[in-house]
Amino acid sequence: MREVRVRRGLRGRGRRGRRGRAAGAATALLLLAAGAGGCRLTPGEDRDRGPVQVGTTDTVTALDPAGAYDAGSWALYGNLFQSLLTFAPGSKNPVPDAARSCGFKGDDLRTYTCELRPELSFANGHELTAEDVKFSFDRIARIKSPQGPGPLLETLGSVETSGGGRVVTFRLKVPDATFPLKIATGAGSIVDHRAYPFDTLRRGDRVDGSGPYTLKEYRPGTSAELTPNDKYEGAVKDVGSPVTVRYFPEPARMSDAWRNGTIDVAARQMPPADLAKYSLSETGSRMTETSGANARFLVFNLRDGAPAKPLAVRQAVAAVVDRQALARDVHLRTVEPLYSLVPQGFTGHATSFFDAYPKPDEDRARRLLLEAGVPTPVRFTLAYSKGAATDQEAALLSRQLEATGLFEVTTKRVEWTDFQRGYARGEYDAYCVSWLADFPDPDTFTTPLVGDGNALHSGYSSTRVEKLIRKAQQNDQRGRVADDFRSIQEIVAEDVPLVPLWQRKDYVLSNAGISGTQYLTDGTGIWRLWMLGRI
Repeated sequence: MREVRVRRGLRGRGRRGRRGRAAGAATALLLLAAGAGGCRLTPGEDRDRGPVQVGTTDTVTALDPAGAYDAGSWALYGNLFQSLLTFAPGSKNPVPDAARSCGFKGDDLRTYTCELRPELSFANGHELTAEDVKFSFDRIARIKSPQGPGPLLETLGSVETSGGGRVVTFRLKVPDATFPLKIATGAGSIVDHRAYPFDTLRRGDRVDGSGPYTLKEYRPGTSAELTPNDKYEGAVKDVGSPVTVRYFPEPARMSDAWRNGTIDVAARQMPPADLAKYSLSETGSRMTETSGANARFLVFNLRDGAPAKPLAVRQAVAAVVDRQALARDVHLRTVEPLYSLVPQGFTGHATSFFDAYPKPDEDRARRLLLEAGVPTPVRFTLAYSKGAATDQEAALLSRQLEATGLFEVTTKRVEWTDFQRGYARGEYDAYCVSWLADFPDPDTFTTPLVGDGNALHSGYSSTRVEKLIRKAQQNDQRGRVADDFRSIQEIVAEDVPLVPLWQRKDYVLSNAGISGTQYLTDGTGIWRLWMLGRI
């Protein structure tokens, strides 16, 4: 059995050591202007050294890990719940958290075993055992929430316990070298079997986890107050300050809060105009820029009877979309055009959509539809939800398509929770969605997006893609799977179940009195609130 053991905590030398460390290779720390579009007010006396105030436009869909597979919910899970494994800052390899050691048994990558740390407990005082781990994974499969993380765990067959409540064994349906990465995400959150129902999602605003923080108070859509969990035992050796996460319905509202000094940290997503206005010549605040693992896609509904069911329709859309204009005119170059399923920075990244559709070509789109006998204009609805400049983005996409005379597009803005439910039910002809990497491996952009039973609920299925996904999962040398992922991207560019639009870097703004923001996010899917503190 190849084991992974904890050699040091995720915070190592504590707050003093954290301040002295340089940022990781993927992170550049920049000193930026005091504000955009006006002076940023300085909070008096650091608000009496109270909780660090962190702003975000993310939405928490559910506090129950069996009921959500979105960035806002998982950002909280990583702080309130433990998984068996987690990611150290800047590392692509998971390290044990609730586990003391984990590893595959044998060479077939179908049996994965973890031994728990001794004397683990939930914040409520209940002992955490292998029974809770098994319960947590089994209830995800039992509940099968359409918005849940089930698609990420599709290779898991069964979970067994042994060793007097200390050992957990996962039996996989097929070889899957990425399984350790998957259980280090929000999908691996361990819940208390005494506090959570097995057959249904837990209601209410209470959380019973064993993570670095406890949830002191939660006001849906407004705030989450987190306090350090003194019962936590895991990879994080120095839990930081109390934190209050403040949720904003729109980027502009968060921008106002940032300028007024009512938040100390502004995470996803500030308006593009604000980011573009920052100057490197002034001080007073900082911005941490992390290589982007956030990609935006236009996804098609491929169910029978949908307007985009004919391949020619999807290919014609791909032939018309102008990504350069989206990046330049809507996002003010705070994003980069994306021409592939797998973004830059991941193993196997290709430019398959650029190779197939090198520039916007109205004549080619017309030929595709004519040769397929598709009547024009093709009428369809394009749905989207909140985010930075999403209204402008949908409007520009609509104008690009309608300018050809080949399409009539009705744009529809939908509240986030309803949006998720809507595309799961196939209510939209097409929709725009952002995808944040769950873990630092290209599989996070293939299995859940274009695999059978994908999390996008698009109706897309490809035998060729599925074979390549399985082949890549069988290789535990992840640097050697590039060709498989390039082949997947070529097929996706042929089938066009979705059109890549752009990828974004992660920008985190903070005032000069806050430390640790360079470790908050790094493309591993973990939101490390415990790294934040007041200087």
